Amino acid sequence: MNRVYVCSCFGVTEKQVKEHAEAGACTPRQIASACKAGTDCGSCVRRIQALLGRGDCPRRELLDRGAPALAAELPEAAPAALPEAA
Repeated sequence: MNRVYVCSCFGVTEKQVKEHAEAGACTPRQIASACKAGTDCGSCVRRIQALLGRGDCPRRELLDRGAPALAAELPEAAPAALPEAA
């Protein structure tokens, strides 16, 4: 088995980072929230940025409005209406 580690502090692989990205994480901070990668020594943050690329982030608007970006952060109840941006 060939594992390419992105974060040796927490044993996070490229595959795991890509899975979190597919689930909606589009920034290194969101990856860190999902699996702790990048939260210890920080040497993997640039690699995480490279894996995420510079593509569109479909959840950026939600983040800008303060809404949860990852499914794991969503409350069990129906979400309340978000205020419109000024």
